[in-house]
Amino acid sequence: MGKQETEMLKGVLEGIVLAVLSARDAYGYEITAWLREQGFADIAEGTIYALLVRVEQRGLVDVEKVPSEKGPPRKVYSLNAQGADYLNEFWRTWSFLTDRLERLRTDDTPTHDIPTHDEADSVGEKEK
Repeated sequence: MGKQETEMLKGVLEGIVLAVLSARDAYGYEITAWLREQGFADIAEGTIYALLVRVEQRGLVDVEKVPSEKGPPRKVYSLNAQGADYLNEFWRTWSFLTDRLERLRTDDTPTHDIPTHDEADSVGEKEK
């Protein structure tokens, strides 16, 4: 994974994990394995566990400790109402950003609306 892809993924990984949890309850390794199956092969388990701790601390998920046959109990995460609200806001923001980026990429934004350097400088001077 390249640096740009890694940086962009950092910005949306929380939303991705919450979206996974909106479909079903899961523990950290399950989430990591699913993400890897979806092509996010370079995601480290530690990254997901750290993210899960953060969303738990922020009250976006509920956690249940479930006995494990292979060691200590597993923490199973489920999206709660506050997390669902946060995820809805994530999707609204995602839609806004992807729409604007697609406009830029396909040049649907009229360039005559973009101020020139001189116009931008004069606006800045007027605000002072």
